Amino acid sequence: MGIKLVVAVTDSDWFDYLRRQPQLDEVNFWAPSAANFKALQPGELFLFKLHAPRNVIVGGGVFAYANTLPCSLAWQAFGTANGAVSSQAMRHRILKYRRADPSDRSDFEIGCRILTQPFFLDESDWIPVPASWAPNIVSFKTYDTQEPDGLALWKAVQDRLQDRVGSAGFSEAGARYGAPHLVAPRLGQGAFRVLVTDSYRRRCAVTGEKTLPALEAAHIRPYSEGGSHEASNGLLLRRDLHSLFDAGYVTVTPEHRFLVSHRIKEEFDNGRHYYALHGQQIDGPPDLRQRPDPDALKWHNEERFNG
Repeated sequence: MGIKLVVAVTDSDWFDYLRRQPQLDEVNFWAPSAANFKALQPGELFLFKLHAPRNVIVGGGVFAYANTLPCSLAWQAFGTANGAVSSQAMRHRILKYRRADPSDRSDFEIGCRILTQPFFLDESDWIPVPASWAPNIVSFKTYDTQEPDGLALWKAVQDRLQDRVGSAGFSEAGARYGAPHLVAPRLGQGAFRVLVTDSYRRRCAVTGEKTLPALEAAHIRPYSEGGSHEASNGLLLRRDLHSLFDAGYVTVTPEHRFLVSHRIKEEFDNGRHYYALHGQQIDGPPDLRQRPDPDALKWHNEERFNG
């Protein structure tokens, strides 16, 4: 079975801005419309080419996840990894492609294709597009490594990354042309936030709150203390509950019960609304693989929560 690759036309400003940023671990390749993207599975390659007449592939990354997001959430999740210096600059560029009124202040949705392990090739390493690339393609084209053009693209990328072993995880030392394979995406903070938000169906796990700007993806075990950016290490919480969770005033048990510490009453002489939630069963993701890791919850119960 072959590995798929997508070659997508990039906004040149997006590319030029991002290739000057050091040590990026993820980028958001956005589309101005809220179109669904189902061309790749996680671990396949997403490559980007410049606008014609520069018909060359200039970089890429490991595809991790795609969905439509409000523009504000895309900025909050990825910041300058959206390829813009500010949220206003990002909105201006998107509005230009949408041919919308520049004064539009709505929180419109955009297509987000989240790439991890991004790479930006030096000009001397740019890859000509395959002969099968049609001049009228304005979005993207999918290739397969079971076909000659797809296999040639895979080998060309691996060849150019040979001197960057480990940077994108495509090749191994001593193997100039490894067999095409899925590359495990190393999720960053932005991808974690989006994945957790979607896995909980954009609802607070405790209260069911659906006001998206009020929701945040909480690490159960902090990344700085050995936690991962995986969905199973996350909870989608209302912002105030996230703050309390991080500070150890509330927790979630391995049995998925929400507990509230007596410290809120003792220290703040308050908390009636929080105690009303004590003992409540949280609403976990429908996908069992994305549900909270019991070991991570146990860690929070024992190491962070002060009941």
